[in-house]
Formats: sequence, structure tokens, C-alpha cells
Amino acid sequence: MSLKLPPPLLLLLSFGGMYLLAMYWPLWVFVFPGQSFVVLIFCFLGAILGLAGIVSFAKARTSIDPRKPQKASRLITSGIYRYSRNPMYLGLVLFQLAAIFYLGAISCFLMLGIFFFFMNNFQIEPEEEVLTAIFGDDYKKYCSEVRRWC
Repeated sequence: MSLKLPPPLLLLLSFGGMYLLAMYWPLWVFVFPGQSFVVLIFCFLGAILGLAGIVSFAKARTSIDPRKPQKASRLITSGIYRYSRNPMYLGLVLFQLAAIFYLGAISCFLMLGIFFFFMNNFQIEPEEEVLTAIFGDDYKKYCSEVRRWC
């Protein structure tokens, strides 16, 4: 697998698409009391999930590069990885939800759907194939016990 764009860059592209949708095709615009607080909560949760994933990789001293899963030297199943196989990607989704609430346009959910589709089909599935080849039955068992997203 050779992903040309790292997921954080895909997130930035998604933010750009959300902005364009909010400006030129907003569909239903919304504003509500506490909207800024909701944005902060989603950003906080996204940062916590992403950092928890990064810390787990650092403690295990294994590669964090999502473009090269074949460099993984250890299967991480503890910490945040007991609850989600992809907490860093889930953190990116939470940042997207923050952006949707910040921009206040329902049409921005379109970019979230595109991000999910892309990540599942062109990032996570190829990663899982490589990890299955590396870690075999241990990874299959882990996949049967822990959900992909949350």
C-alpha cells in the first residue's frame, strides 16, 4: 500500500471542502446557544483520542506512519486501542465534527461522508490487510474483539 496523502493532510483538504460547501452551498445554516462550546468539546475529544493513540505507539516503539503499515513492529491492543482500532482517525472525525459545528452548515456533513468512505476503503482496509499479513491470527482476533471506529 502506498498512500500518497497522509490522513492529517486529508483532514485539511476536507476542511477546505467544508468551508466551500458552507460558503457556496450551505443548505441549512444553523446557530444555537453554546455552539462554540460544542466546537471546543469536539476539538478536545479529538485531540485526546489522537494523542492517546500517538502515545500508545510511542510506548510500543513502533512506526506511526499510516502510509507504511508494513513498518509496524508490534500489535498494540492496550490503552485506547482496547476500545477502537483507529483512535487517531476517530480523532480526525471529531475535528471534522467540530468544523461542521463551527461553520454551522448541514451541507458540510457531505465532506464527513467522503472522508469516512475514503478512509475505510483506501486507508484502513489496506492497512488491515498488511497488519493481518504481519500479525496473523493475533490481529484477526483483535479485529473480532475491537470495533474499527469506536
